[in-house]
Amino acid sequence: MANIKSAKKRILVNKTKADRNKAIKSGVKTAIKKVYAAIEANDKEAAKSALADATSAIDKATKKGVYHKNTSARKVSRMSLAVNKMA
Repeated sequence: MANIKSAKKRILVNKTKADRNKAIKSGVKTAIKKVYAAIEANDKEAAKSALADATSAIDKATKKGVYHKNTSARKVSRMSLAVNKMA
């Protein structure tokens, strides 16, 4: 355990930020699962609306610094491709 006051504060701040990032990542993963669930169910309209929600969640996470921009672009691209392949 840290003895210096600033080090103790760093531990607390890091835990707070880690919890925030974890919650945001969890929300993104849930949104992505909804997209792929709609694809599995062959429901194109639900897949499109879930894709819009997931894209929004991923973009917000990227803006907050949870994901790197290339990571978010890759995730969105793969989901879009999967939804567009439905026919």
